[in-house]
Amino acid sequence: MSGRTLKERFYHAAGFELMAILLVSPLAAWAMDKPLFQMGALAIVLSTVAMIWNMVYNAGFDRLWPRGKVKRGVMLRVLHALGFEGGFIAIGLPIAAWMLGVTLWQAFLVEVVFFLFFLPYTIFYNWIYDKVRDRLMPSSRKPALNRLD
Repeated sequence: MSGRTLKERFYHAAGFELMAILLVSPLAAWAMDKPLFQMGALAIVLSTVAMIWNMVYNAGFDRLWPRGKVKRGVMLRVLHALGFEGGFIAIGLPIAAWMLGVTLWQAFLVEVVFFLFFLPYTIFYNWIYDKVRDRLMPSSRKPALNRLD
């Protein structure tokens, strides 16, 4: 197992989502010519769903590729992000269509743009999180196994 507690998983997911809301909401409101309040509400709903998905997905990921036993290099990080974002698109699509009052196709196009932002964001957020975690919790560090090489 990874040694991550439910509390740590919550902080990991909350930090990811808070930063995402602060970055995406104003940009999406501007790009879609929608009120900031509407985009902010959508961002909060999707972030709440994403936090739950994040904790479930990462718990499964950690069981399949345990920290300290599997090298978490670039390719695994890319696969991790693709799996997370692909699953989240399937979950978030009907929610976005309903809240924005658009078709599923239009919501899909919005999700594709978000995916293009969130894919690198997810990779770098998790990489930086692991680096900070290793510095703050030295007992969780395994030499050269959880670095982005």
